[in-house]
Amino acid sequence: MQITNQIHFRNVQGDILGGLTAAVVALPMALAFGIASGAGASAGLWGAILVGFFAALFGGTPSLISEPTGPMTVIVTAVIAGLTANNPENGLAMAFTVVIMAGVFQILFGVLRLGRYITMLPYNVISGFMTGIGVILIFLRIAPFIGQETPKGGVLGVIQNLPTLITNINPWETLLGVITLAILFFYPRQLKNVVPPQLVALVIGTAISLTLLSGFEIRTIATIGEITPGLPNFQMPTFSPENLQLMFVNSIVLGIVGSIDCLLTCLVADSLTRTEHKSNKELIGQGIANVITGLCGGIAGAGATTATVVNIQAGGRTALSGISRALVLLIVVLWAAPLTSGIPLAVLAGIVLKVGINIIDWGFLKRVHKISWKAAGIVYTVVLLTVFVDLMIAVAVGVFIANILTIERLDELQSNSVKAITDADDQIVLTDEEKQLLDLANGRVLLFHLSGPMIFGVAKAIAREHSAIANYDVLIVDLGEVPILGVTSSLAIENAIQEAIDAGRQVIVVGATGKVKRRLEKLGIAGLIPGHHWMGDRLTALQEGFALVREKQGYTYDETDKPFPSLS
Repeated sequence: MQITNQIHFRNVQGDILGGLTAAVVALPMALAFGIASGAGASAGLWGAILVGFFAALFGGTPSLISEPTGPMTVIVTAVIAGLTANNPENGLAMAFTVVIMAGVFQILFGVLRLGRYITMLPYNVISGFMTGIGVILIFLRIAPFIGQETPKGGVLGVIQNLPTLITNINPWETLLGVITLAILFFYPRQLKNVVPPQLVALVIGTAISLTLLSGFEIRTIATIGEITPGLPNFQMPTFSPENLQLMFVNSIVLGIVGSIDCLLTCLVADSLTRTEHKSNKELIGQGIANVITGLCGGIAGAGATTATVVNIQAGGRTALSGISRALVLLIVVLWAAPLTSGIPLAVLAGIVLKVGINIIDWGFLKRVHKISWKAAGIVYTVVLLTVFVDLMIAVAVGVFIANILTIERLDELQSNSVKAITDADDQIVLTDEEKQLLDLANGRVLLFHLSGPMIFGVAKAIAREHSAIANYDVLIVDLGEVPILGVTSSLAIENAIQEAIDAGRQVIVVGATGKVKRRLEKLGIAGLIPGHHWMGDRLTALQEGFALVREKQGYTYDETDKPFPSLS
């Protein structure tokens, strides 16, 4: 596998323009997510630079732009809060170690080729998860939006302290936040391709703070503060025995969410560029990027939908766009960092609030109840668990419920594909010869017909259909229309065959080929049935079954007789 992304120079102008445009969008977002995470604006900027550069260099989606995102910031925020509460001295260092560990897990996901499985989640689970992330972002930014410090305890902490926050509201900082939201909501669509609304909101909000509101001391109590120019400090991986389990779990959560967030964005990039990304290579690239970011004190990132769309619309098509974007941000950090010191936190809070509002899947929430109340129940369950319990528990519970409901529906459908018949009826399509054979057998031949994938939910139907008919001499198990045979269904078939043999009946298996036959052989079923009773044609099996019935009845077959339609 190619280690680095192919950097082509056939689209230099478009890639550089796309990278420059994406950098303009990234700057306010990086500052906002850095502040929101608790690691600081500098950590947000370095996250945007390093994740963007190395993901573009090593990833598998040429036009993808990677940087700190809403879902990643929510998790990083929780990680920093939890570890600093347990270990104030080394908590932040351990949080960066979690970012490194998350990157290692992403590399493992790619090496193990799990890319195509990570996004195989039901949409109602993804919708609920992303909506929950949006709600968390909104609640966590309420306090700085109105000029207060965010209370501890996450969303619950904000809800519990909401009366106090409202009582102590700072009207001037709230005004800045409202102006920011107003710009973001009412920004003319035709100007978005010229100047990003986030940058306009950042500049206007800062300008108002530095001029019109300077007398209210907003600059000293609620701004980013000085960002020291220069390269980042190396963050030595730090572990604590009492926090190791927490760090391990958090790193898995961060790695999985980052992978899901990134690969969903890759699908958006594919639809816009009409290309196909390499998911496993992308996971490896994202992992490398997050490992390096954690070592340099940046917050974790993933593929960012907004920045990617902006990049593609501006002409970016290759990894050169992501690399050029990272270099533009690097110039800002190295030489223009002091210019960001006067940016009000309320403005950044407004930007993140808008991100949270955008992440909420409003379109699906409006109509999910029209599709299915069960689907709606999954969505809202995942939202509540995401907001008030845990992100991974929310996804796990949502996937579990969705799979159970899916299996229930498949079980209902596939149960109708299990037919036990002893005469020629219309339950399955039979030829005239096959119908005549069943009629001549007079109920002594049981044709056990299965069709479609035999998942574990069908096992009950197999046992039920077989038990419904007790008086027969020959059991014909027809597997000619079964492409997949699950273990549980295989065991149910084995039980039916074993019961027939124990009762002194003859058993014939027809149509078992490929993986289905190998599954039966591995279970030992082949040893229960004589080799000549494994047949490939249902008509031949019915002829053999009819002959066995007549033989049991003492009938001596003669070729001059015409019991078989095929000989008439």
